[in-house]
Amino acid sequence: MDRLANTVRPYAWGSTTAIPQLLGTEPTGEPQAELWMGAHPGAPSRVERAEGPVALSEVIAADPEGVLGEAAVHRFGPRLPFLFKVLAADSPLSLQVHPDLAQAKAGYADEEDRGVPADAAHRNYKDANHKPELICALTPFDGLCGFRPETEAADLLAGLDVDSLKPYVDILHAHPETDALREVLTAVLSAEKTAMAETVAQASAAAERLAAVEGPHRDAYAAYASIARHYPGDPGVIAAMLLNYVRLQPGEALFLGAGVPHAYLSGLGVEIMANSDNVLRCGLTPKHIDVPELLRIVRFEPTAPGVLRPEAVDGEETYETPIDEFRLSRYVLAEGAEPRRIASGAPQILLCAAGTALLRSGGTGETGDTGVTEATNAMKGMKGAKELSLGQGESAFVPAGEEIVLSGRGTLFRATVAV
Repeated sequence: MDRLANTVRPYAWGSTTAIPQLLGTEPTGEPQAELWMGAHPGAPSRVERAEGPVALSEVIAADPEGVLGEAAVHRFGPRLPFLFKVLAADSPLSLQVHPDLAQAKAGYADEEDRGVPADAAHRNYKDANHKPELICALTPFDGLCGFRPETEAADLLAGLDVDSLKPYVDILHAHPETDALREVLTAVLSAEKTAMAETVAQASAAAERLAAVEGPHRDAYAAYASIARHYPGDPGVIAAMLLNYVRLQPGEALFLGAGVPHAYLSGLGVEIMANSDNVLRCGLTPKHIDVPELLRIVRFEPTAPGVLRPEAVDGEETYETPIDEFRLSRYVLAEGAEPRRIASGAPQILLCAAGTALLRSGGTGETGDTGVTEATNAMKGMKGAKELSLGQGESAFVPAGEEIVLSGRGTLFRATVAV
């Protein structure tokens, strides 16, 4: 196993304080949005070797089956199939959806065939993979996830009492659910910009007023008013009103599958996703929005947010999801408790989110499907027992087949592959 040195991404929506507070470092005054853990080519984690820091992606490339395990390589190829992050949002991220695997493969092939440059601002598909993701709250965490039922969306828009929204209210009342949601989103994103900016201004002012009084949508109105302050005049503000507002409490999570519109608004959380950069945006961004392609990918059906709470088995609390690229769980460690044994035929990243975690490795574990030999362990400098103490915000990479004995006092998240 190896301690990871990770990169912080300074996106504009990031908090200036949350990640430094987690890591115990001084704020720089600049946004610190995401701490990346994994082997993504954009910012791979690094491990120490005799010759100095080495990218985790290079360690994997040198011995894919030894590091990832035979099962993971057979299923996903010679690469770590997930990216693990700490995400700190101080303002809303773009309203977006992700394609499913078939759509991603077809879209990527089409843009490659048409010669769309990989770095073109209007390119939709950066790769041929899907991007399911899971966000788990470390603090209260606000977001939008999935369409509201059309009658609920109609009531929320009607409550704003804005004349230019009334045609949308009528459509939501008069049409079947999926048709109504598609027609309204299409109209919002295709509207004349000056007129829509005025609608957004009136709607956001009304939302501000309604957030100050008791009512069934008070919290949602407050969230939409906040979004409008960050993105004045953006059609995505109205599009966001079609979606469910959700507040996660620490330990609660959301799974975001293909075609489900969503946006993170504020808070600190751990996020895990399949390795992909494929995003189609609906609004709340100055970046390119391909409305026809977006409308083809979005699933126009009401979807309850489906807040996940972990299921505990033998001390491991797991967030169940329907995909194989990743599996997220956590351990709540108590001082003096019996140490926990973690053995897996798949690679793992362990993140200490609070307190201190002590990891003791005995080399190859007795999993029956390790994919790691003593020779491979020796090559990677992991032969024999090894200990790592992880403080808050620190993480470690554990190759397939290596057994870990875990103790300490705090909270540790475990990211691995579901094979």
